[in-house]
Amino acid sequence: METAQRILNYMHEHQSDCQQLLQSIVERESPSLDKAATDQLVDFLAGKLVSLGCEVTRLSQRDFGDHLLARYWPERCGPAPEGQLLVLCHIDTVWPVGEVSRRPFRIEGGNAYGPGVEDMKGGVTQALMALQAFNDLNLCPARPVVLLFNTDEEVGSPTSRPHIEAEARKSQAAFVLEPAVSTEGMIKTFRKGVGMFKVKVQGRAAHAGADHQRGVNAIEEMARQVLAIQAMTDYAAGTTLNVGVISGGSRSNVVPALAEASVDCRVSSAAEGDRVVQAMLGLKPVNPAATLTVSGGLNRPPMERTPAIVAMFERARTFAAEMGFALGEAGTGGGSDGNFTAALGTPTLDGMGAVGDGGHAVDEYLILRFMPERAALLVRLLQTT
Repeated sequence: METAQRILNYMHEHQSDCQQLLQSIVERESPSLDKAATDQLVDFLAGKLVSLGCEVTRLSQRDFGDHLLARYWPERCGPAPEGQLLVLCHIDTVWPVGEVSRRPFRIEGGNAYGPGVEDMKGGVTQALMALQAFNDLNLCPARPVVLLFNTDEEVGSPTSRPHIEAEARKSQAAFVLEPAVSTEGMIKTFRKGVGMFKVKVQGRAAHAGADHQRGVNAIEEMARQVLAIQAMTDYAAGTTLNVGVISGGSRSNVVPALAEASVDCRVSSAAEGDRVVQAMLGLKPVNPAATLTVSGGLNRPPMERTPAIVAMFERARTFAAEMGFALGEAGTGGGSDGNFTAALGTPTLDGMGAVGDGGHAVDEYLILRFMPERAALLVRLLQTT
């Protein structure tokens, strides 16, 4: 109890430093697809991590900002025990360069506003403040802490996924500093898996008036496939399929020879993921004269609520109670890098970052009063896991 309160008091005493750091991170814009801009934030964070005593490895990227891999184990803590703890933070945002000029960082009514402030630069700030607390309070984590800051999460983590999975396999636990669920600050103990599919129908073009019977209408075939795909949705199982984009045809007087559709899929379990993937890839044309091609699959496996994750959450809730605040749990249909770690069997707590609302929206905000307790909770978990 004494240690928990000491950590929380430290975070409250350094809230001004936390807010200044948050502003510095928000004002360094980092769109997923703007390497030059994002690398400027990477430079800033690398310097901070070195000053905090981390061994920092820069993972160079061609199309995205460089990823950062930082290892924290102070000399004062003696020989390092086996294993490690993994902290995941993405620093890329959905906002283009120039957005911070249109919506500058500001503090108003106890909230912080600015592009990416909640998703997830608040979480990045809390990770750095946690390391600062370890140093200033002369504390040690239970085992070495590896922090991975990636720059491509918002576009599916295509280049960082191998690094995330490699570190997860070596880790006793993973903590993902994505935003919490709702303004109540609930931890995410499960996430749906995410899949994307492309459906293409090849028909045969013909004159719609003079030669209609010779045509094979690709849009008609696609319409039948859309009904079949949407019917795979099973709300009771937590499975949804959504045909979100369709294109096809050229002119109203031409029987369309081609139609394409993009499908989003969300599943709550690996078994449901297997079922949906097999069903999608097994689709057959209703009209045998049409050709149907389906590609894709799950790009993020589900983060299932396992007994190990529940046990970790219960420990987190106990620590929160020691510090005088309540902690709840929830799940979401959205995916994160925590999906990758949990699917490998690494106990994972997600939503450990900022508390706020409006992620990916112009009214995005972070509630400042939660930052000290969220950072303190991270320290306590790293101390004891």
